[in-house]
Amino acid sequence: MTINRVGSMLTVFFTEGPVTDYASAKRADTARYARYFHAMREGGVFLAPSQFEAAFVSLAHGEAELAAAAQACRLALEKAR
Repeated sequence: MTINRVGSMLTVFFTEGPVTDYASAKRADTARYARYFHAMREGGVFLAPSQFEAAFVSLAHGEAELAAAAQACRLALEKAR
């Protein structure tokens, strides 16, 4: 997995190596992202349905929300294997 981030905008790619352009992004495992997306949704975290879209963290997300998202992420990564 690799995460590309600029400021509070981020995208998760299930791929080996960096994602630096569209060609390297297309090599990512979209089926694995789909499993991750659905597991995160089950955990109460709503992400973009495509790994080619960005997620954002904002000041509206406090410690409790970030902790819940981190826990959901741990579980979702297990399900995405």
